[in-house]
Amino acid sequence: MKILYNIELIDLAIYTNSTLILTDFHIGYEEALNKQGLMVPRFQFPEIMKRLEKIFLRLKGRKVERIIVNGDLKHEFGTISEQEWRHTLRLLDYFGQHCNETLLIKGNHDTILGPIAKKRNVRVLEHFVIEPMESTIRENAIIKKTNGIIKNNNQKSLKTINKISINNKIQFNNKNIIKKINNKNKILVIHGDKIPDKELLKDVKTVIIGHEHPAVSIKEGPRAELFKAFLVGRWKKYDIIVQPSFNLVVEGTDVLKEEVLSQFLKNNLRNFDAVVAADKLYKFGKLRDL
Repeated sequence: MKILYNIELIDLAIYTNSTLILTDFHIGYEEALNKQGLMVPRFQFPEIMKRLEKIFLRLKGRKVERIIVNGDLKHEFGTISEQEWRHTLRLLDYFGQHCNETLLIKGNHDTILGPIAKKRNVRVLEHFVIEPMESTIRENAIIKKTNGIIKNNNQKSLKTINKISINNKIQFNNKNIIKKINNKNKILVIHGDKIPDKELLKDVKTVIIGHEHPAVSIKEGPRAELFKAFLVGRWKKYDIIVQPSFNLVVEGTDVLKEEVLSQFLKNNLRNFDAVVAADKLYKFGKLRDL
């Protein structure tokens, strides 16, 4: 599902500019619950791998230059549990098979992340800015202009030309239309537990955060069920996407009923759009209408 310029939602992931963004795995969550006396079976990691496989199948044939884990790769604050060691390293190995670079954004749970990152030689950052990319699209077509409308040989209007920014040039080369697209969407990827300073936000159009673990409850008659959800809205002058967690033990925080954590979401949450991640992605409209 494409939203906001060249940003695409794929299950619990975000894909943009050859970058795949995932957040809030909280690996080791079951072991932490076990230590508290809750006998939760440790099923999360196999389920994570199955879900990732489906995402990469959807991306087959598309370039993944980097994978960003936007905070809270692991769950424990002050230690690295046995489960965290095993599964985080296996996950980073898996990512390494699918991209050229894996980046770990530091989340509020990532107080001890360095030893894991060092084992696999991956970088730990406070944030990452995805710079705009210029791309070229070619379409086989015989082009002609009729009454000011550019059409192809099937007499279909090339509406995409009117929707995207082209360098004021349409070049023809052996019946190919070559369109240079200027993507001006500079994207800040940050966990979401802290507000960035103004200098970091310079020229940024979109902010992507995790941290909140958003979910929404959908009612059908007397029954209500909780689903992971993306939230899409505005924070100050910026577009913002709140990404659901990849913690598969729990759905997350019901933003319709519970107090939000992130300072990004303290105002106007009712005006955000919800995209529910279930068997597929569903647009559910404004939170105020749910």
